[in-house]
Amino acid sequence: MEYSFFQEYWWFLISVLGAALVFLLFVQGGQSMFIQKMPESQRESLVEAVEHRWELTFTTLVVFGGAFFASFPLFYSTSFGGAYWIWVLILLGFVVQAVSYRYRKAEGNLIGRRAYDIFLFLNGITAPLLLGGAVSTFFFGSDFTVSKSMIAENGGAVSQWGPWHGLEVLADWRVLLFGIMVLFLARVLANLWYINQIDEEQTKAWNRRQLLVNAGVFVVAFLASVAVILTVPGYETVGAHEFKLVKYKYFHNLFGHPATLAVFLVGTAAVLYATIRSILDPAFRKGFMFAGAGTVLVVMALFWTAGYFDTPYYPSSTDVASSLTIYNSSSSEFTLKVMSIVSLFLPVVIGYISWVWYKFTKKR
Repeated sequence: MEYSFFQEYWWFLISVLGAALVFLLFVQGGQSMFIQKMPESQRESLVEAVEHRWELTFTTLVVFGGAFFASFPLFYSTSFGGAYWIWVLILLGFVVQAVSYRYRKAEGNLIGRRAYDIFLFLNGITAPLLLGGAVSTFFFGSDFTVSKSMIAENGGAVSQWGPWHGLEVLADWRVLLFGIMVLFLARVLANLWYINQIDEEQTKAWNRRQLLVNAGVFVVAFLASVAVILTVPGYETVGAHEFKLVKYKYFHNLFGHPATLAVFLVGTAAVLYATIRSILDPAFRKGFMFAGAGTVLVVMALFWTAGYFDTPYYPSSTDVASSLTIYNSSSSEFTLKVMSIVSLFLPVVIGYISWVWYKFTKKR
């Protein structure tokens, strides 16, 4: 098989892991509701429905980063090593999350359960916002420069960043809009999960009211984000480190390739169907399954739009020649071939996650 096949294959796997990560952010979406006014018994039922699943979200984040490190090491060293403030904040939030779930009910809790609920709320807001913003840079770019000559000059560093080391993207309204969209998607998924898992009628009714608000914000942010992505110019690869600016590049990537468009539209329809029916039909409790599958499909289609079709998946807003593609940032052909064999065991990992999910659900 050609080298390009393995590069494209690994971008497909990255898209699957990225989609799974965005889906599992429903845990953070649930946490973002912990400090809202409600009876304490209702709050505890919300906590119990998500408290053990945060480990699956964190595990997926680690696997996602590990897969990038192994398959596209230049991206890993550029983004994780240069835009480190974003990733430090994300990881710090997960540390705080783990501590909060461990000690919020512990005996001798000195700061009180409410304080840990606030910590979980903060993680519930910042994780989707920052992860969504990080994904949006696949379309809007980041402030970095890459040069192989820097390996010798800077003791191994292959990228240079501005003084904010990734935080500058938060000043881009398009990045914030995308992050807000992911945040409210996570809240929508959380409401659907609570409706599926909690039998208490008052809590289900509360979640349907919340779903109406969260879905409204999500739909507006989603349509606005998609409109921005489809109308911004993008770069097209004409050489290993040569690119030309193309108007409506991502529009052509999405609408010019039927398979990608079909996956995107089916996923969008599934999310909308699950949300609308859950709002209108009090007896319907399976919205989470439809919306979860739809989320995975939409995110995968966005990854394909950003990385396939001669498109740099990590454009540089400082030096276009530094932009990264799946071809100029990947591991060697031998490494990708070996890892492709290892990736055949991925169904085992998926099976394990599914088994853990089932055990946690059965306990309830």
